[in-house]
Amino acid sequence: MASKSENETKTDRFKRIASRRTQNVLEALRKLGNCSNKGTYQYDNDDVRIIFQAIDGELKRIRALFDTKASNNKFSLYK
Repeated sequence: MASKSENETKTDRFKRIASRRTQNVLEALRKLGNCSNKGTYQYDNDDVRIIFQAIDGELKRIRALFDTKASNNKFSLYK
């Protein structure tokens, strides 16, 4: 039986891996949401702000990796 890497295109490999990793991220976010239960946990607005600043910062960093214009180091006033 042939391995996945032998017959798999780069696009198919990206879709397979990115789908699994995205699902893992979404599951981790759902688990984090469980921490919002004030009956079980105690936190304040600063704690929540710190959590979401970290998440937002990482999302911006990762999105920039996918942005082809951001990876172009050439300066131009034209877009």
